[in-house]
Amino acid sequence: MPTPIAPGEWLGLLGGGQLGRMFAMAAQSLGFRVAVLDPGSDGPAAAVADRHIHADYLDPAGLARLAGLVRAATTEFENVPADALEYLARQCRVTPSAASVAIAQDRISEKTFLAGHGVAVAPFAVIRTRDDACGIDRGGTLVPGIVKSARLGYDGKGQRRVTEAAEVLAAFESLGGVPCVLERFIDLACEISVIVARRERGDAMTWPVAENLHRDGILDVSIVPARVAPHLAQRARDIALGIADALDYRGVLCVEMFVARDGAILCNEIAPRPHNSGHWTIDASITSQFEQQVRVLADLPLGRTDAHSAAVMVNVLGDVWWTGNAGDNGGAQAPDWARVLAIPGAKLHLYGKSDARHGRKMGHVTCVAATQGEAIAAARAVKRVLGVPGADAL
Repeated sequence: MPTPIAPGEWLGLLGGGQLGRMFAMAAQSLGFRVAVLDPGSDGPAAAVADRHIHADYLDPAGLARLAGLVRAATTEFENVPADALEYLARQCRVTPSAASVAIAQDRISEKTFLAGHGVAVAPFAVIRTRDDACGIDRGGTLVPGIVKSARLGYDGKGQRRVTEAAEVLAAFESLGGVPCVLERFIDLACEISVIVARRERGDAMTWPVAENLHRDGILDVSIVPARVAPHLAQRARDIALGIADALDYRGVLCVEMFVARDGAILCNEIAPRPHNSGHWTIDASITSQFEQQVRVLADLPLGRTDAHSAAVMVNVLGDVWWTGNAGDNGGAQAPDWARVLAIPGAKLHLYGKSDARHGRKMGHVTCVAATQGEAIAAARAVKRVLGVPGADAL
């Protein structure tokens, strides 16, 4: 059995983004020290970590320094090279495992794994060559649909919509001719996600289901609890637990799902890390997804995952520095955060990024309230203050 790691020890992190920043802050609140290995010089995680190892993820010297310092290491994003995780695993505890991350890094491996373990997914086909693209779906069973690159696609990147089979080749070539999947569109009632945490000992817990709304392929809003029937929410949590068991997963895992209008639940994708749709847990759950990530890594008992409040999380993108907030010279200008914080229940989280770009995640606001209606009303107010579209659609 694993040995718990006591506060005061060093924990390691591969990746320097905002997920790493929130992990580091959670670890430090529990008394741990955090070393971040990140090739960037000014990442959000490095800014708060106790030590920043400025090196590439496959740099032998950098990995050796990290492994020599920490008792255990984790990652904040799934595209960390598996070789780096395997190297660290030879010298310290690593969660999640390289094997789990490798499955989630590749849509073909991911969908094949899920379908092979009895998890329902949208109908799909694999495209590896021009011949595959030319010959695919002449019967029309997968179109209209979406062509997705097998690797490195996130927040709507690496995807092309197609309405007929004749468009598949052009979509494949526009993505660089890399391996892809063609996935049929689903008649959706909504999109949901479940965050699950599982320790090496096999015990696991899930948080309440989040309902997710997207804009331009990027998560816009997460509503908790999701506005779905209780039996659907429980089924979603059971599916997430089953996937974690099938992976023999250690760490925090997000399972994104489609709820079809006929009530079917289909797994869209898995993320082997904390997830944007779980940020609400910082302010509205007994244990946040980041604290739980620390607990799993250190083999400490899992914390309770109850939501003590209703919550709506609103993503803050760099667009709001420009749209409706531009300065007199047309340059970027920060929003009026005082107006945001004047909204009852609004909790602001900024990630320390100095360069506000369109589509870049700069922070989030979680609206916490006693009732879902109050939380949604606050989120509408946040959107209006920030000039984010879609307030009336919540």
